[in-house]
Amino acid sequence: MNDSSAPLRILTVDIGGTGIKAAVLDRDGNLLTTRVRVPTPVPCAPELLVNTITELVEPLRAPEDFTCVSVGFPGVVRGGKILTAPNLGTALLAGFDLAGELAGRFHRPVRLLNDADLQALATVAGHGLELVITLGTGLGSALFIDGRLMPHLELSMHPFHKGKIYNDVLGDAARKKLGRKKWNRRVQLAIDTLRTLTNFDHLYIGGGNSQRVTLELPPDVSLVSNENGLRGGAGLWQREDGLPVALGPAAASAAA
Repeated sequence: MNDSSAPLRILTVDIGGTGIKAAVLDRDGNLLTTRVRVPTPVPCAPELLVNTITELVEPLRAPEDFTCVSVGFPGVVRGGKILTAPNLGTALLAGFDLAGELAGRFHRPVRLLNDADLQALATVAGHGLELVITLGTGLGSALFIDGRLMPHLELSMHPFHKGKIYNDVLGDAARKKLGRKKWNRRVQLAIDTLRTLTNFDHLYIGGGNSQRVTLELPPDVSLVSNENGLRGGAGLWQREDGLPVALGPAAASAAA
């Protein structure tokens, strides 16, 4: 995959707690097709998840098919398999070889990454310690040092406020219950806490609920487009060995 002239068409699937989105990208993360979306099935059993993705992307296979597949999943993933699925049901999905099943369906190579890590590949600038969080059904996170993705930490499940985890305090259910003003105060508390925890050089806030952040943000904290959740899929196909590669500041600024 290191031949820059290769005509890659990368199907990227972004699996979220409420919706599954997909589009076909070029090597640089630009969309070659329209974005398609369906609600995430609940409960999300393995076969139903694969069937839903297969049906969703069928319109994207014409007039020209894709050559490889990137998938972002909201949980801990390793070796193409799901380890945890906090918002979709770990009991249903733990141990499921999602990459292998999709490769069998599409007859294309598939690479799987945590969804926040995938979004971050199209977000970070590649300088210093950069933290990306996504605000949606729950909270996702990704950490980079000089453009290199660090091992995924399931920050969403860590105690945060009054004994509750980040998911419980900042997730969509909490936002609806608390109201915008109080929820934004919780977001501010999270920013302050994460600054102390990581000493980030820059924090990026994405996800569907990033548009509901009304705080006056300091220069080292930015809101970014949720479209990066798809665009980051190109970062999984820059190297033959599959190591994730950040697309760089041009992709980040274009999607912001």
